Formats: sequence, structure tokens, C-alpha cells
Amino acid sequence: MSARYSIGLDFGTESVRAVAVDIADGRIAGQAVRNYRHGVIDERLPGSGAALPPDYALQHPRDWLEGMSDACREALSAGRVAPELVIGIGVDFTSCTMLPALADGTPLCLLEQFAHVPMAWPKLWKHHGAKAECDRINEVARKRREPWLRRYGGTIGLEWFFPKVLETLNHAPRVYDAAEVFLEAGDWLVWQLVDGPFPRCSAANLVRSTCQAGYKAMWNRRTGYPSEAYLAAVHPRLAGVVRRKMPETPVPPGQRAGLLTDAAAELLGLRAGIPVSAAIIDAHAGVPGAGVAGADTLVMVLGTSSCHMLNSRVEKLVPGVAGVVEEGILPGYFGYETGQASVGDAFAWVARTFNMSHQQLNERAAALPPGSGGVLAIDWLNGCRTPLMDGRLSGAFAGITLSTRPEQLYRAMMEATGFGLRWIVDSLNEAGVPCRNFVASGGLPRKSPLLMQIYADILGKPVRLAASDQSVALGAAILGCLAAGPAASGYRKAGQAIKAMAHIRDDLCYRPAPAAHRQYDRLYTLYRRLADGTGCVAEVMRQLRQM
Repeated sequence: MSARYSIGLDFGTESVRAVAVDIADGRIAGQAVRNYRHGVIDERLPGSGAALPPDYALQHPRDWLEGMSDACREALSAGRVAPELVIGIGVDFTSCTMLPALADGTPLCLLEQFAHVPMAWPKLWKHHGAKAECDRINEVARKRREPWLRRYGGTIGLEWFFPKVLETLNHAPRVYDAAEVFLEAGDWLVWQLVDGPFPRCSAANLVRSTCQAGYKAMWNRRTGYPSEAYLAAVHPRLAGVVRRKMPETPVPPGQRAGLLTDAAAELLGLRAGIPVSAAIIDAHAGVPGAGVAGADTLVMVLGTSSCHMLNSRVEKLVPGVAGVVEEGILPGYFGYETGQASVGDAFAWVARTFNMSHQQLNERAAALPPGSGGVLAIDWLNGCRTPLMDGRLSGAFAGITLSTRPEQLYRAMMEATGFGLRWIVDSLNEAGVPCRNFVASGGLPRKSPLLMQIYADILGKPVRLAASDQSVALGAAILGCLAAGPAASGYRKAGQAIKAMAHIRDDLCYRPAPAAHRQYDRLYTLYRRLADGTGCVAEVMRQLRQM
């Protein structure tokens, strides 16, 4: 019998990756990457050249379609995969990346009357323009004692869905009025595949991922979205947004959202009628892609930022955790999401600042003892996600002297991200959510053995690595395989597909050094004192951001 394949489409911050995966063993037969032509739009809008305010991060929806088309065709060609051998398609996307659209799927930014209006463009996950709106949403929820708030650790994040919708209403009411649909980019992309591309779509056929809705839009399987009464208390004109502007059929990742249309098939170089999975958040796809199918293992997807996911058999309300969603990641488990807003990009900032390569800094930092020779960092260069959920916080160094060297700052920032990770793990364990094992995936673990050793030393636990260096895209492909159904794939349960198609490396494990762990225990105590969200350091940071 000929091999059969699943396609994984992985939409990241700067590019889209396509992989063609053999469903029998997870071998990536072909892959390709396409950078978005407009990249991250954070200075001026394309076409009009309109200047953007600080903290804006937008994207161009045509970049997603064009990049996906080129990458998929190249991946098929590189792997010599015939289109008729592809049985399913899975999609992961950055989140919360949100856009306003018409009911036929057309993004408002592509309409002439809105091309110059920033709020009409897709807001990338790291768009931080909705600070006031986020504060308002949290303030009203706490005042009303909204019960859903506890599922998100008591705080709604700056980067989430409803702060961005409210920002649109406050700053561009014409865009808010014209929007017939507000939706996540991952859901928009799947909509284009199974009912488009635009303007062929119908809002009646829109499928929303329960993963994206559950983690980023306060949706719950039993209670739905926050009530109209709550939304009206936030802003009177927000009251009907769910009913009027958020049509949906909720579908979990790994289940079929629809079948590939003729026009979308032509775009991708595939045949029409292939099952397409509901979308998943990019980092969450890294859980199945890392070969993790069970409970109590923290999967750390490490890149520009980091997202740490845990499947558990217990549901607990953990202060500061970004969300607990029933079957939010895999069937049969409660999925916990936590994260750090700045990891790889914090290391890159140090490298750019001193005009040194990562290789140089890694080599010199490796020669330093734990504690970086007396320098301690706070890693909030893009705000703090878990556990403080505060985008107004910023980074800092303590212990700098006239003799401080660049490699000390580099290692101190590595250690700070490790302390932030340990804070997350402590929060879970203290709340009664077991966090026993650790698997790292993404780009950083392979690039920096030093970082992985530091994490093991700080945690006092072994850290293992995902076998695939494309675990997120592989995870999307696994979900596409599941969407195809057991008759096409041969897999009746998600765990069967994960164990066959994804693996944890058995040839490499980072184990903690006892002396280093003891030293990091002392330093972690100091880090927690500096990083106290109610302390003077955090309060000074908030005031500085307002000046």
C-alpha cells in the first residue's frame, strides 16, 4: 500500500511552515517555509503608509494565504507527495491574533474605506494596544465577581480576544460597526479552506476552535461566553457582540471542521474534499507534536516567547494561570496553559545591544557559574504573562557594576526565564495540579544546550527533548490525521496517533547538577522578591510605562 500523508500548516509570527507527514511513523517527507511579505506590521500600514502608535503589531491576511500556498506546494514537491495520498490537513496559528471581517470572509482591512485604519487590520498576538481595555474588562469582572474569571487565574490577558474587540470599539467605532464577524486568525484560515477563500464564505459555515475560544475568549463548554449583562457593564455597545458578531459552530482540534473546497485545493496544490481539522493554538499543537499523550507532563514550547502546556486529570483554579479548558488540548484531559511573553527575543535583545552573536555569548556564558557572577535579571521585556498577567511590566537587571560583561547579562536573562518557569511550576503544584515531568520543544532547545541545562538545574528535574525539531507543525499534521477519521488513518484514538507519529528523544536528557540546583534555590528566592507583582519594582515599572 502507498504511504499516506497529512499536511500540517503552522502559522507563526514571521512565517508559515508546511509539512507533509507520513501518518504511519511521523516522518516529515517534505517541508517548506515562507516568510510573510509584510512581516510584522508595527511601524506603518502597507499602502497608505499611515504611522502606527507604539505597542501595535498587525499582519496582512493575504500574506497568510500566499505564504500557505507557496509553502504547501513546495513541501509536496520536496517530499514527492502526490496530492491523492494526502488524507487530512491540520492548522495551528498564533493566538490571540484577531481580525474583523464581513460575513463573506473578507477582512475589513482589504476594503478601500478601511485600508488606512489600523483597527481594521488583524491584530497579532503580541499587539499590546489594548491596555486600558484589558484593565476595564478585569475591573468589571472583579467587581461583578464573574465566576468564569477564576478559570483564568483571576486575570484576563492583554493579548486576548475581548480586549482587542473593545479596543476596536473605543478607537474605531466605524470599524466595529462594519464588522459582521470578529474571529481568530486560525478560525479565519480554516474558514477559507472549508468554505472559501473569500468572498465565497458564509458565516453560517464558520467553525470556531474550542481551543482558541476557551483559552483566549473566556468560552466554556457548559456556560459559553461571558453574559450580555457583563459585556454591557463593560461597554453598552459591547452587549450584543457575541450574538451579532461572533457566529460559530464550536469544534475541538482534531475533529473535522469541513472539507477542502475546490478553490482552496487549487490554492494549495491538493485535491478537493480533504478533511480539515479545527484550528489549534500554535504552541498547543506542540503537545501532541512532542510525543506527549498523557497527564502531568509540562510541554515547554520555547521560541521568541514560550508557552507551557499541561494535560491533567484534575481541574483546579490556579491563580495566574492563563486558562484551564476541558479537552482544550487533548481529549479526556483538562488542558492548562501558561506562558512567558519574552524568552528568545530577550536573548536576542542582549545580542543586538552588544552587537555579538548568540554563539559568542553562549560560549562565554557557559563559563560563568550559576548566578552570572552576581547579576540577576527580571525577564519581562514584553510584559509578564504567567503568573502576573500584566503587560505593563518591563525588564530589569540588578547587580550591574563597572566590570559587568555582556555574557553576564546574557546568562542572567537565561536564568531569569528559568526562574519564571519555576514560578509557573510552583503555582501549579501548590494548587494541586501535578507537574512531574518536563519535555522541551521548539527552536531554542536545539540551539542552546546551556539554556536546557540551566532549566534542569533551576527546576531540579530532568528535562527531555521532543524528537522532532518541528513539533508544532507535526502536531498540526497529527490533528489533520485525526480529522480524516479512523477509516482513512487507522487511528481510533488520539493517543494512538501521537505515539505512532511523534516521539521524545531517548538519547539526550538534561539532568540537574546538585550543586547548581542548591545555588539556584538561593537565587530563586531573590528573584521572587524582585518579581513580586505588588512590590515597589513592579509598581515603578507600571508608572514608567505611563510616562
